[in-house]
Amino acid sequence: MNGFELYLLARKLTQISDETMAEDAALRRLSPSERIVLADVLEHPRTPASEIAERTGFPLDHVSSQVTRLADDGYLATVTEPGGQQRIVPSPRMPFRQTASAPVDTALAAALGTGDAGQVREVVSALESLARRLGTGAAVRSTADFDASYRGTPPWEIGRPQPAFAELAEAGAILGRVLDVGCGTGEHALMAAGLGLPALGVDTSPTAIEIAGRKARERDLKARFVLHDALDLGALGQQFDTVIDSGLFHVFTDQDRLRYVESLRRTVPAGGRYFMLCFSDRQPPGFGPRRVSRDEIESAFADGWVVDAVDPVTMVVTINPDGVRAWRAAITRT
Repeated sequence: MNGFELYLLARKLTQISDETMAEDAALRRLSPSERIVLADVLEHPRTPASEIAERTGFPLDHVSSQVTRLADDGYLATVTEPGGQQRIVPSPRMPFRQTASAPVDTALAAALGTGDAGQVREVVSALESLARRLGTGAAVRSTADFDASYRGTPPWEIGRPQPAFAELAEAGAILGRVLDVGCGTGEHALMAAGLGLPALGVDTSPTAIEIAGRKARERDLKARFVLHDALDLGALGQQFDTVIDSGLFHVFTDQDRLRYVESLRRTVPAGGRYFMLCFSDRQPPGFGPRRVSRDEIESAFADGWVVDAVDPVTMVVTINPDGVRAWRAAITRT
């Protein structure tokens, strides 16, 4: 199936799913997070709320509130096992056809012109595999999405530091205590540790943190890696002279971008430097995250920072031998 055929299939799926979903108006009224929790329970029936939180990336209290709402509306129910543990199950009163995936399955079957459930599952599997390889998906991905990426090799994991950051290290620009924020499997924190600098890597993906820790042990480097949210760096209770951000800034929504800059402000002292690599608006539309303009970078760091440089560079990815067009920003905390 070529790209044009995929486009036509997507258009047809959208049209048919809209028509199908009209029959299930109750489902359309659910919020996005309610749909995610509902879909998780349908895929993992008899699951405790803690496991829903782990798979979706939602806080446990948020999952509990969503489950309560979905139970009130007849979608889910809670059962208590003999040992006292509570598990979430689909409700027998669910106000639409058999499962929440039925409208999607019906739309796909109609678009393919088949009634063969096996063929539908094969196409779904193929499309999911393609999406993982291309690194495509929703503009805002959940923690669970990112963690799932590390079960394979995501496009941004190249097994070495990005050349744009390696150049900075060679030039002596990476100094003092180093924080690799959104570290993935830790190549930039390990680069800093290799320079003899104290280095910490943080990420919200447990799988990535586990891999990073294993790399540190195998290479006999003293970088540390912890599970932590980049939007709450102040909670680390530490200050860093250098912060490295390889491909994190461009994943945030406009609102979270503001939170992220404030988070950085709380952990970078005056004179500290933030080096960031992100997709450039010079990169043509296609796979990957949102494109970022030079003006957006300068605007985000207009208060309390000095943007020293925004240089056009290439970001290396595993699925394009030519890489992608990117910006490397050097920004100093005032």
